[in-house]
Amino acid sequence: MSDRVNWKNGTWTKQAPAGRPYEICIASDWAPIRAFSQTILDAPEAVYGDLLTELRASDVRIANLECPLTRSDSAVSKSGSVLKGLPEHIAGLTCVPVDIVTLANNHVFDYGPDAFQETLDLLDANGIKGVGAGLTRQAATAPLTVDVGETTVALISFSEGEDLTGAVDGPGVFGWEVEAVLQAVREARATADLVVVICHAGVEYIPLPPPYLAGALQRVARAGADLVVGHHPHVPQGVQIVDGVPVAYSLGNFVFYQPSDLIYRKVGYLLKVGVSAGALTGIRLVPYHIGDRGLNRLAGERLAWFWRKMEQVSRPLETTAGIEEGWNGFLCQYGVGGFFEEIEMLMGKLREDPPKGAAMVRNRVATMQHREHWIDAMTRIIDGSIDDAPGWAVELTREWLTRKS
Repeated sequence: MSDRVNWKNGTWTKQAPAGRPYEICIASDWAPIRAFSQTILDAPEAVYGDLLTELRASDVRIANLECPLTRSDSAVSKSGSVLKGLPEHIAGLTCVPVDIVTLANNHVFDYGPDAFQETLDLLDANGIKGVGAGLTRQAATAPLTVDVGETTVALISFSEGEDLTGAVDGPGVFGWEVEAVLQAVREARATADLVVVICHAGVEYIPLPPPYLAGALQRVARAGADLVVGHHPHVPQGVQIVDGVPVAYSLGNFVFYQPSDLIYRKVGYLLKVGVSAGALTGIRLVPYHIGDRGLNRLAGERLAWFWRKMEQVSRPLETTAGIEEGWNGFLCQYGVGGFFEEIEMLMGKLREDPPKGAAMVRNRVATMQHREHWIDAMTRIIDGSIDDAPGWAVELTREWLTRKS
């Protein structure tokens, strides 16, 4: 068993199958929005392109449902954009079919609890299981247990609970409660063969996870998880092997269209997970490109380029210093100018639309990703170190934020 992924082909092997091999396929953000909305209504299979064969080859398929599927037009007031699909868009999941959706994310409550319940009912009617959100805290934090062949898998889904959507004593997602997640892992470890944790968190569009997130997911791995998977940044990030446990920090976008020509928002990967006789046998990445009409697998030189880039963003994950240097590279790129522009934007929004502006400011101070960003940036501005970062980290950040296809 290696402590690194083989970046010639995107594989990591833990052990040979002891019995019949099975495969779980984990995908990231799925939302029938923008350019993909009509495609999914007209011909749902078409959006997956030649990736559909890979999806169907797996025994269990998991995706992150990044919005409610509802007829409601009553959006909540929140800091960011609000997303939704129609009930008819469920065909985009059933045509694969997707078996399980993670619900712990920052958009599933964009149209409130009633639309969320409508979505749950729709999923249930179509035989799709959900995990990571609910109308009660107990429902939101409960693991989902599924059998994959003879292997029992416990699935835990949590997120940062942006816009105060973390379940406390009512509807919400399994929010940023790391100690509760660790306890859930330990409890699941006692009854399941495998424990898989999927986390929707982090700072968007950057190449490396921030230290707070990397530290938390490493703790989850060491608490007894067999696999830890992340999404939310909308760009691919690297894979770290933590004491024999794969931690994939961000799978990038999936069926989530962004009108952009920035290349890292247009590539992502499926994570194929081998299981056999109660054990995880390895992982395999399946990279793809996201076009205006749908997804297609990377091949040839484009695939070789992707493996090189994944190795480039995975190597710094091997040390705490590498993760911190990567974060400092982002803070340097952001700089005093970036902080000033953000504050100016927030103040302008407060003047023109006080409720929206207040929601945006509240989210900056209440949500871990924004709070850590602000505190670390301000601290480095105060002590004069905001521009102190290794050249590789600054250049890597700049590439992830600005490179076009």
